[in-house]
Amino acid sequence: MATPSPNDLSPRRQSIERWLLMLGALLLLAAGIGMRTPTPSDEPRFALVAHQMVASGNWLIPHRGTDWYSDKPPTFMAMQSLSYVLTGNWQIAFLLPSLLSSLGTLWLIYDLGRRLWGHRAGLWAALGLLCTVQFVFQAKRGQIDPTVTFFLTLANVGLLRHFLLGPDRRALWLGCFAAGLGVITKGVGILAFLLVLPWLLAVRLRWNGLTPNTGGVLTWLGGGFAFALALALWLVPLMLYVHAHDTPEAHEYLSDIFLNQTVHRYVHPWNSIQPPWFYLEVIFTSWLPLSLALPGLLPAWWRRLRAQDARFLLPLTWVVLLLVFFSLTRAKRDVYIMPALPLLALCAGPFLRDILQRRWAQWLGMAFLLALALPTLGIGLQGLFHPTAWTTRFVAARQLGDQAASLWWMFIILGSWMLLCVAVCRWRRTGPALLASMSGMWLLWGLWAAPLLARASSQQPLVQRVEQAIGPHAELALVAWKEELPLAFERKVTDFGFVEPWHQQLADAIRWQERAPEDRWVLILSDVMAPCIDQAASLDMGMTSGRDWRLYRLNAVAQACRGGIVPIGAVEDWGGIDRRP
Repeated sequence: MATPSPNDLSPRRQSIERWLLMLGALLLLAAGIGMRTPTPSDEPRFALVAHQMVASGNWLIPHRGTDWYSDKPPTFMAMQSLSYVLTGNWQIAFLLPSLLSSLGTLWLIYDLGRRLWGHRAGLWAALGLLCTVQFVFQAKRGQIDPTVTFFLTLANVGLLRHFLLGPDRRALWLGCFAAGLGVITKGVGILAFLLVLPWLLAVRLRWNGLTPNTGGVLTWLGGGFAFALALALWLVPLMLYVHAHDTPEAHEYLSDIFLNQTVHRYVHPWNSIQPPWFYLEVIFTSWLPLSLALPGLLPAWWRRLRAQDARFLLPLTWVVLLLVFFSLTRAKRDVYIMPALPLLALCAGPFLRDILQRRWAQWLGMAFLLALALPTLGIGLQGLFHPTAWTTRFVAARQLGDQAASLWWMFIILGSWMLLCVAVCRWRRTGPALLASMSGMWLLWGLWAAPLLARASSQQPLVQRVEQAIGPHAELALVAWKEELPLAFERKVTDFGFVEPWHQQLADAIRWQERAPEDRWVLILSDVMAPCIDQAASLDMGMTSGRDWRLYRLNAVAQACRGGIVPIGAVEDWGGIDRRP
């Protein structure tokens, strides 16, 4: 009996494979959720804003301490807050939006691949995405980028279904609405409409696979209305709030979030400066192992483009346009181009199975696994049995202490697992070897490594020392603080702004202490103390995350600094550093 082709599979078989994909993805991506606290750099910031949303009841204007947080719109932090309301557990809530968004992105790519090329093409596209390092790593982080990626992918899928499989007005309008949600999440949702450019080109050149009639003016007006409706969910309440609170702080918030954090940040960036070719490095490192298939994918895509297949022209051109857009600015981070990854995996889906049957791809895939397995195993053995200066520095930098042996054992198990996958699957079964190896890596990361590293860098030992020193009834304030610190306290702590120069924070803290000198303590970064705080009169709270903390009351403040008279420039970086993310 002849073996059925992938597209001849029974509906029941397709349904089983589809749900196995999603259940496997849930197991892989959710492993470790609820087992750790937020870790720097971005996770504590968003988690702190979400905490303050729940505590204050103000979900419209995000706050980081006493500052209005204008770096990002409030959508993602509101999703974290809603997750807490539903679960009652912050260790789950701060990761839940990323988990659900990543699962949604996987489903969208599978479903669109199925509609365009068949069930197995969609399955391979989703598996290719699920194996990619950047996608899974970010899915396990409490950061904004998986949510932005989901909204942009939903927008792209809606537009592509209308352009290639339509006319489908509901898909178009949903895509436009999702683009609006992307705007009020991080501002980049508008980039989904770059997809219109290759569509117009394909229509003009009469490429194959296009929807013959994409609707008239009313259809597109409906899309514009859906986009505007999503924007209005945030902008209308915001404008009403600012109108009711007509203060300089409110107007500064509007100026910063609409101009400084968008246009100015793109044209004149102040951090994350990288060379023009930076995203090529990201593709060939963070997009592994999917990027290993590019030697086979590029010729296959070129053949489909020469055949004027719009199903490849539209998503691939959008990927290129997104890469170009973020390459033109000097500020570059690897996650900026993450929304391009799902569409790249989509276009890889029809070819991955055949590519993995080629000898060069089998050797390349196994070489990749060996390049991961052997150093991982070697580092684990070295750290456990023959520590070197490098492993000692590694342990010290992450404050692992007695927990270092546990991490080395994890390295040994991971390296051994990957070697076992190579040995069992051999050269002709590279796909299963890659899937099993990467699954093992991410399960160990989520269940073992990430909780271990979070515990090692936890602020709890510092918090316990502070609580023991000041007692339950004293008041506490923070100077020169980072976002993870107020998260660790169960008590209410006072702050004097986050972006304020450190000398200004110290001046405000001194005036605050003078109003109740016997009951008020300040936890301060030791670098900020001189010349106002007498170190001998302060209490050493130890180090955490490489930062040395001291605790003091008003009696440690020099007479020259009383009344909040703190000299500017007493410490080299006071008032002159830029701590914006």
